[in-house]
Amino acid sequence: MTTQLEQQAVGRGYPLTFFVDYPERLSRPKTAFRLILAIPILVMVAVLVGFHDFGGPGGLTDTWAVEPYFSVTVPNFLITAGLLVLAPRLMILFRRKYPRWWFDWNLQLLRFQNRVSVYLLLLRDEYPSTDDEQAVHLNMRYPDARTELNRWLPLVKWLLAIPHYLILFLLGLVSLVAVVIAWFAILITGRYPRVLFDFFVGFLRWNNRVTAYALVLTTDQYPPFRMRP
Repeated sequence: MTTQLEQQAVGRGYPLTFFVDYPERLSRPKTAFRLILAIPILVMVAVLVGFHDFGGPGGLTDTWAVEPYFSVTVPNFLITAGLLVLAPRLMILFRRKYPRWWFDWNLQLLRFQNRVSVYLLLLRDEYPSTDDEQAVHLNMRYPDARTELNRWLPLVKWLLAIPHYLILFLLGLVSLVAVVIAWFAILITGRYPRVLFDFFVGFLRWNNRVTAYALVLTTDQYPPFRMRP
């Protein structure tokens, strides 16, 4: 089902797709103690982001890897932390190139951070893997920088995305309440309310699209103001 939805989304032309498989049942104990169970993976994320930002594989570019980003919840923050941002921006501007390994780093880091976000939002019980896709499906098309990316847009994309930031800020406030409701619902029924599940998947999808456009710069296509694929 996910593959079919992804194909439909790609057919509509947006270069980033995001889906999460809906779980039929969720573990009540794992949900009840989720924040405690998540501590090891959060420590790993902190080490990964810290290493990358201050002298990791990307050299001097790592110091500028994180840009200010409007976020309310931990998942929102994790989606932007550690990404290579300034280096691709400068490369597109001056050389009209987007090195493939920079793209691969951003894609794999986004995938990992989204698995952590999904886990923290109680959407899945699987402990976040550092490399396996699991039930979280994020795909981003590699751009031809010379023919598909305007060399000057990287200078203003962060400004053009401000309306999205404001809406995501408000959705982040709503998500704080929604995740508490979902927590109680899972403890009582063992299931994630489908309406709330779709809300969070849509919220993360929107967030990822804005990240692809304004931060990692893999597309010039302006993100749609919607949660659905």
